[in-house]
Amino acid sequence: MPLLLLSCEKEEILSSTEVPSEISNYIGTHFPDNPIIQTVKDIDGFELTYDITLEGNYYLEFNRKKEVIDIEGLSKLPDSVIPSKLLEYVSTNYADNFIIGWELDERNQQIKLDNGLELEFNMNGNFFRIDN
Repeated sequence: MPLLLLSCEKEEILSSTEVPSEISNYIGTHFPDNPIIQTVKDIDGFELTYDITLEGNYYLEFNRKKEVIDIEGLSKLPDSVIPSKLLEYVSTNYADNFIIGWELDERNQQIKLDNGLELEFNMNGNFFRIDN
């Protein structure tokens, strides 16, 4: 009997009225000068994410609970979106640099600096390595 693999990947572009309020509120709070250009609801198997593109070259990803898990920009991210412990570490150890990316995965947090360095932290915000 042949094995049949089905891909359950589905992308749907949402109108501005379909963007979940939790996401709209987050963006309004932290990116008030960067309106949403596009929102994509992405279903891949059992995983649901919302991929947001903002004016000013910012990209955000939210999980199914509508919590932000990834933020990228070509310029400095607002301090308000970076956990305070990570922000403090960067200002102490990389005072001449700024954060252009932050990501949360199952076990760690990562930030990307404007000089290309990627720093990894545990969930409590304690630094543990530079990622190459």
